[in-house]
Amino acid sequence: MSTATVTPAAKKGGDEQSLKALLLGNMRSYGIYLALVLVIVVFQILTGGRLLNPNNVVALFQQNAYVLVAAIGMLMVIIATHIDLSVGSVVAFIGGVGALAMKHGVPWWAAILLMIAIGLAIGAWHGFWVAYVGVPGFVTTLGGMLIFRGLATVVAGESIPVSNASFRAISKDYIPTIFVGPFALTALVVGLAAIVLVVWSQLSKRARAVRNGLPAQPMSFVVLKCVVAALAIGYVTYLLAMSGNATQGGIPIVLVIIGVLVCVYYFVLNRMVFGRNVYAVGGNRKAAILSGIDTRKVDFEIFLNMGFLVSIASIITLSRLASASAQTGMEFEMDAIAACFIGGTAVTGGIGTIPGAMVGALIMGVLNQGLSIMGVDAAWVKTIKGLVVIAAVAYDLLSKKKKG
Repeated sequence: MSTATVTPAAKKGGDEQSLKALLLGNMRSYGIYLALVLVIVVFQILTGGRLLNPNNVVALFQQNAYVLVAAIGMLMVIIATHIDLSVGSVVAFIGGVGALAMKHGVPWWAAILLMIAIGLAIGAWHGFWVAYVGVPGFVTTLGGMLIFRGLATVVAGESIPVSNASFRAISKDYIPTIFVGPFALTALVVGLAAIVLVVWSQLSKRARAVRNGLPAQPMSFVVLKCVVAALAIGYVTYLLAMSGNATQGGIPIVLVIIGVLVCVYYFVLNRMVFGRNVYAVGGNRKAAILSGIDTRKVDFEIFLNMGFLVSIASIITLSRLASASAQTGMEFEMDAIAACFIGGTAVTGGIGTIPGAMVGALIMGVLNQGLSIMGVDAAWVKTIKGLVVIAAVAYDLLSKKKKG
C-alpha cells in the first residue's frame, strides 16, 4: 500500500488554483466593489483629478448622506419583497415640521426628537396598512407619497429657513480633532483602528472555521482581502485626514452618523432574529409562515425602521439645505431604490446586503459628484443614472439565469 506525498510545489499549485477558483467564484459578489473602483477611476480622469480632492470626498458623503441612510431602510423593505415610494415626500414633510418647530422657538435637539417621533409614526402608519390590512407596500407608499407631499406643502409652503448654528453643524462640520501637521489626528486613529478591526475579523473568522472543522478559505485569499481592504481604508483615511480648513477637518459628523447606522443595522440583519426573519420572509413567505414566523409583525417592523431612517435622512437634509420647502426630497426614493439594486439586492426579494447597498449608494454619489464637477446638465445626469440602474438589474438577472 503506497502513501501519496504532496510536494511543496504541488501544494503551491493547489493553493494558486483554489485562490483563482475563489476569485472567479466570488466575482459576482465582489464585482460591485470593482465597479465602484472603475467609476471612481473614470471620473478621476474625466475631472482632471478633482474628484478625489480631499474636500470633494467629504462633500461626497455630506451631499449623498440621505441616500446612504435611506438605502439601509430600503434594503430591508426590498428584501421582504415590498417597496417604499414615499421617502422623498416624508423627508419634505418631516423637514417642514422640524423647521417650523425651530422657527417657533423649539430647541434644535427637541426638534430632532420631534422629527424622529414623526418618522416612527409614519413608519407605523405604513406598516399597519401593509402588515395588518394587507394593502400592498407599493400602493400604501404611493398613497403616502401623495399624502405627505401635500402635507409638506401645507406645513412648509415656499420655504422655512433654519438658522440654528448647532443644527446646521450636523451636515457641514467635523468632529473635534487635533492637527498633526496637515493631518487630522482623529481620522488617522479611526482609520488605523478600522484596518486592525478588518484584519482581525477576517483572520478570526478563518480560525473559527478551522477550529470547528468547517470549510475555510485559503490563507492566501484571506491575506489578499486584508491587503486590499487595508489599502482602500488607508487611502480614504489619508483623504479625510487632509480635508477641512485651518480650524476643523478629518471626519465629518454625517460620516459618523452613517457609520453608526451601518454597524447597527449590519448587526441587526446578520446577528439578530429579526434580521433572519426578514431574509426568511423575503426568500419564501409561505415557508416562513409554516416555520412559525409572524410575518405581519416582521412587515410592520420593517416599515417602522424605514420611518426611523427616513427621519434621520430628513434631519441631515434639512441641516444641509438650511431650509425646508415642499419640493425637498424630490426623487429621494428613486436614489435609495437604485442604490439597493446597483448593490446587488434582488428584485424578487430575499437577497441583499448592507455593504452592497452602501457601495451602490456610493456609485450613485460618485456619478452625481463627477457629473456635477464636469458641468453636465441635470437632465443628462438623470438619464445616465437610469441607464446604470437598468444595467445593474439586467446583470443581476442574467447572472442568475447563467448560474441556473
